[in-house]
Amino acid sequence: FGLDPVWQVAENKIIFLNSYKMKLSIIFGVVHMIFGVTLSVINHVHFRKTANIFLEFFPQLIFLVLLFGYMVTLMFMKWVMYAPQNPTLTSPRCAPSVLILFINMMLFKHSNPFPECDEYMFPHQHKLQMVLVLISLACIPVMLFGKPIYLIFFANKNRHKVQVSNNGDLQGGIEMHSQDEVLPTTPEGPPDEHEEPAEILIHQSIHTIEYVLSTISHTASYLRLWALSLAHAQLSEVLWNMVLKMGLQSESYLGAITLYVAFAFWSMFTLAILVMMEGLSAFLHTLRLHWVEFMSKFYTGTGYAFQPFSFKHVLEAEEHAAAED
Repeated sequence: FGLDPVWQVAENKIIFLNSYKMKLSIIFGVVHMIFGVTLSVINHVHFRKTANIFLEFFPQLIFLVLLFGYMVTLMFMKWVMYAPQNPTLTSPRCAPSVLILFINMMLFKHSNPFPECDEYMFPHQHKLQMVLVLISLACIPVMLFGKPIYLIFFANKNRHKVQVSNNGDLQGGIEMHSQDEVLPTTPEGPPDEHEEPAEILIHQSIHTIEYVLSTISHTASYLRLWALSLAHAQLSEVLWNMVLKMGLQSESYLGAITLYVAFAFWSMFTLAILVMMEGLSAFLHTLRLHWVEFMSKFYTGTGYAFQPFSFKHVLEAEEHAAAED
């Protein structure tokens, strides 16, 4: 496992490692976001919103998997199918760019391959990509109009049930209820059911547009993992070449003293820069990825308003309770 150390002395080291780390960052990001979307099912089941599973979860998951999950699949296929010992058609020279393939898939365009090379990785790939894009686009109207239509219909149905129950039944007779008597006995439904249809549609439009655009921006945001790895590798190489390597190049007895001093500076810079500074930077970036890119897939933050603790409010509540007694 890992990379062959000979890549450290290769002329195309930066090109190869950057491509590898970029693909690895996207793979981690897509898997992370799919896991976040999957966690939203727990919220829907807990709050007994079964309709959200079919109107939000499945369209969101299908949209994410068919586009970006397919891109991750192309990355693995490129790693497996193309090798130097293969024929010309499957040699690294003819390996298509996954980024160009994905862009052409979204724009329904074609690219000009090199001579003796193929534009796609496998037969009928263009037709498959068109089907995936069309299915993904079909998920957008479901996310946009599915929940508002359901909530409007469900709210009207519940309102009709409440009016019928308030008018009595055949056995109990008809009894008139005032508005004050009806309100406490009416079961409280989800907050979305009490909103106006226009407000529901606007809210769902914002949510749908935000999710569709975030799948692109959040996937690109995971490239910060590649940037962090690149910065860490470059700093490690600088400390090795400029500090520790100086002590190893001396051949006389003075080299032992030079190595001792160089190792002291190298270890100090390693702890200060690579461990503390780079570690804090990595922590801040992973905190951002978890809070924005990951948690936005299932966490909405709609709960109880924050109420700071106050002795004044506690004493007033006790005095009010004592006065009522």
